[in-house]
Amino acid sequence: MEPVPHTESNLNANHNAWNNVRIVLAIAGAFVLFLFALDLMTSSLQHMGKNVAETILLATSNPFTGLFIGLLITAMLQSSSTTTSLVVALVASGSITLQSAIPIIMGANIGTTITSTIVSLSFINKKKEFRRAVAAGTYHDFFNILTATVLFPLEYYYGFLSSLSAWITSFFFSPVAAPVQNKISHFWVGFSPVIEFLIQEMPSPFFLAFIALVLLFSSILIFRRLISNLLKAKSPEQFGRFFPKNQFKSFLWGLLTTAAIRSSTITTSVVVPIVAKKIANLKQAGPFIMGANVGTTITAFIAATLNANTAPAISIAIAHFLFNFIGVLLFFPVPVMRRLPMALAEGLGKLALKYRLVGFVYILVTFFFLPFTLIYFNRDSIKTLDLGYAETTAAGETVPYRVVIRINVRTQTGEWTKYNNDEPGTEPAFIYPMTVKNNTLLVGKQMFRFSRPGFCWDGEDEKGKFKTCIVQVMPKMEMAGQSFDSVFVAQVNYANATDSIAHRYYMNATYNILLQHEILAPGKAPLVAEKLTRFGME
Repeated sequence: MEPVPHTESNLNANHNAWNNVRIVLAIAGAFVLFLFALDLMTSSLQHMGKNVAETILLATSNPFTGLFIGLLITAMLQSSSTTTSLVVALVASGSITLQSAIPIIMGANIGTTITSTIVSLSFINKKKEFRRAVAAGTYHDFFNILTATVLFPLEYYYGFLSSLSAWITSFFFSPVAAPVQNKISHFWVGFSPVIEFLIQEMPSPFFLAFIALVLLFSSILIFRRLISNLLKAKSPEQFGRFFPKNQFKSFLWGLLTTAAIRSSTITTSVVVPIVAKKIANLKQAGPFIMGANVGTTITAFIAATLNANTAPAISIAIAHFLFNFIGVLLFFPVPVMRRLPMALAEGLGKLALKYRLVGFVYILVTFFFLPFTLIYFNRDSIKTLDLGYAETTAAGETVPYRVVIRINVRTQTGEWTKYNNDEPGTEPAFIYPMTVKNNTLLVGKQMFRFSRPGFCWDGEDEKGKFKTCIVQVMPKMEMAGQSFDSVFVAQVNYANATDSIAHRYYMNATYNILLQHEILAPGKAPLVAEKLTRFGME
């Protein structure tokens, strides 16, 4: 039997097959690097200590600041995937809560559009193509800006996305209202020895966080390039086949290709020359961009589902998906609404063609001036309470601790952060989401109702079932050198207690804080278990 001759076509086929295998192996390596970098980032954040976590909390407690942080970081990195991965790491490490993370995600969705806008300005010397390029480059901008215009107020005033994502997560994981503890968790047990070694040997967790950021960004860039090569989507002409006239198919192609590449930056930027050169029109490209916006959320899901602290991490991933998907529901099914971002983008394209500086002014206003203006006018929207407490242990020792409450004065939602001592700069031990609604205070899993004397409600914690009743409403109470009005006194009795010990809590309705906690035993004077020792407000 004669051997098969090695023709040039066979050699090329073998070479291409081997090249594809190498690309697939490299993609797997980039994916492992991504997981390792994300794990290293989470661990380094958990080890930073001192005032780092408190600084992050303070910076993100104002939703407008969080929106700007997400927008600016993403605009600088030109990668929303990197920003959302960092946010997942922050939530998983307990540095920020879900409520603080969602505005950052919104900002990241707007910030990522700067790349396609910059790409469109590269056509400024080509008069015939410039108008179409600007329209295609800014369509993604207007889609996300309009979506944020609708959803940010709903989140700001009502906690829409945070409540909905937490509710969805509760069907699959433990409630996200549980406290976030500073304990180290790893995406994969195989990373543990390496990361623990780095943490022990590296002198600074800040340096570790910087290395993790570089590795994270690099892994995403490598992943993009490899996938792009594998799909052979380098040129606009080759990419043009993903824009069928059927708008649903165009949306589906945008979703699938972006999910594969894990970058809406690439897919939306490639749209610009395709529309500019009339390979496809903006009507065909619009649904593709919407699909790309949904497809990019896969990165947050990958980062979240592999995290040991899954519930809060998956909640922010769901919130990211909901933001983009609700945007599609708003602007895709109804033709009139679908036309809105397209009309704005085309209008800007015509204006930019007439006045060439319009494109640059648009970037400065949208990505820098407007966010700073929003922050300035909402600088007083967050109220911060810095409280000191003294806790009496069973041995009779007095242990100080600190509680910092940051609450949005309009939405009455925020964060309740506990520190194990009363020294500023200590890292938080617990971070609870906090909400005040209909005279009900919710801090983590705990609930308190400001109501009339005799009003009771049932509850359950690690000690068992209990009944809480309002026994008195004091018009005034002196504590920590301050005079507090409207103090509600509630008594808690456990159903399965072997003795008759009860707990009495003095809660101030003005600031929604605990003033004093007493332990009541039959025949004995009340024992003050906790009391407020310092009251500070910003």
